[in-house]
Amino acid sequence: MPTSCSLSDLLISHGRHFGQTVFALCNYPSLLTNDSYPGLLDRLKDGSNEEILHVGELIGKGAAGARGDDTKALKSAVLDWISPKGEVIQPPLHRNSKIDRGFNHKLTGSLLCPSGLDWNDSQTKEDLHSGKMLVCGDQWLIFLYAHYVYDHDDPWSSLYKSHLLVCAYKHVFTSPTYIATQVRFTLSSSSVFSQTDTSTDSETFYHSLLDLLEDPGEFKEVDELLTWWNHQIFPTSSATKRPISANSALSKIRQK
Repeated sequence: MPTSCSLSDLLISHGRHFGQTVFALCNYPSLLTNDSYPGLLDRLKDGSNEEILHVGELIGKGAAGARGDDTKALKSAVLDWISPKGEVIQPPLHRNSKIDRGFNHKLTGSLLCPSGLDWNDSQTKEDLHSGKMLVCGDQWLIFLYAHYVYDHDDPWSSLYKSHLLVCAYKHVFTSPTYIATQVRFTLSSSSVFSQTDTSTDSETFYHSLLDLLEDPGEFKEVDELLTWWNHQIFPTSSATKRPISANSALSKIRQK
């Protein structure tokens, strides 16, 4: 039987995996004490409510730890990915501090500009910088789009296909919705990741992206998007079906 210490480590480890690949922004104690996941409570029926809450806290600790590690890893790396080719960022951005990021800098500001707005418009830029114009989480930002170009007539076009997202995904290797939320936070000037932070509205941003990908009415577009991502992350794999080798175990199974 695992010791209390090893069990805690295991739960934290599961929390890291769950937070990165399944659901990033979650109240884990609540998850374990309601019916969101049928059958989960049955597995924990021998534990008291306090023990179940403690399990949720440990899983949440793992998810928060993973998010913190990813944020730290991306903080410096993202500057290399957004630097103009063959040039340096001007004025320079600090690698270990985010105070000069967000709408405080023309480069990160341009990437955080909501799609549909013109960052080159001086009034828009000033309103975003001053905070007069607040960016809600369901206003998707230009860094999500390939070449940072938004098509007003076809909002699906190039969504989730930016080079920046692919670089960050490969760096962290986790779900696209989670990585989009992490990149947004990394580009911003916020120093602490918080679900209740109204300046980044990370929770709404994350859920709005997730809701779109889980919408049955968007199946065709989502399927094409996932195919595109698989090609970016696994470029050597082929989407076409390869013939099964003759006399292989798999061919014999398929013949049944």
